[in-house]
Amino acid sequence: MARIKGGLNAKKKHNRVLRLAKGYRGARSKQYRVAKQSVMRALASSYAGRKERKRQFRQLWIARINAAARMNGLSYSRFMYGLKTAGIDINRKMLAEMAVNDAEGFTTLTNIAKENLK
Repeated sequence: MARIKGGLNAKKKHNRVLRLAKGYRGARSKQYRVAKQSVMRALASSYAGRKERKRQFRQLWIARINAAARMNGLSYSRFMYGLKTAGIDINRKMLAEMAVNDAEGFTTLTNIAKENLK
């Protein structure tokens, strides 16, 4: 039986990594060994970045809700607690959207929250 060398598969693997490293500077985009390290780090960072983006958006939404709630005489925590006791279940993304684009609707929610705090 004839021996099969692994050259073709190695070449495919190298080309896959080098294609991912396209646009990197210097040896990072030309040499397989250096490119592989850079690509592995970049993929790990992009995974972490996708998780970080979710945290940053939640932080932004909370800041917007807090600012709008304070304009209506409530802190963020009191506002959220008032909504919870009222049985209103709206996520922070939609509350932040209301705070920016629908001030009257948000004021209505703050009034409901105030009534349920007492």
